[in-house]
Amino acid sequence: MPTPAERKALLFFSIVLVLGASNRAFRTLRSHSPVDSGARSALEAQIKAADSARRSGLRKPKREPRQKAPPKAAGPVDLDVASEKEIEALRHVGPTLARRIVADRDSFGPFGSMEGLKRVKGIGPSMVGKLDSIVTFSLVPRPSNSVISRPSELPKARRKPHRRDTRP
Repeated sequence: MPTPAERKALLFFSIVLVLGASNRAFRTLRSHSPVDSGARSALEAQIKAADSARRSGLRKPKREPRQKAPPKAAGPVDLDVASEKEIEALRHVGPTLARRIVADRDSFGPFGSMEGLKRVKGIGPSMVGKLDSIVTFSLVPRPSNSVISRPSELPKARRKPHRRDTRP
């Protein structure tokens, strides 16, 4: 059961609500003006135009679907000389991997074989198997002992010791 103060508050809010609703209804009814003839004729003209367009069969021209991926390469691609776009056109190779392949080739020289291609981050045995039949190599690779491209290729003794390993 509400207290006397709560009853007064509920009564106050109820009165405000009823007065506001009646004021709005009164203003709506009082300001209701008939539609002028200009607006009515414009509406009829718009309806006629829409009906005639529907009857004539005019429709918006269909958009061509966006090409999501570049067209795939038709023949084998020579990874020792191919551009980034040509490499990206290969199946299973996206723009990031194509960029990595070109950057590695520019930094460390031609691949020469699938073994040389494995030095690129993101190309492992599974990717080599997928690319084996669609890529070729025309240049001679750099000698393998000239540059070590991955820290994992360093011998264990030459690796930098981890911080926790140096503590007594």
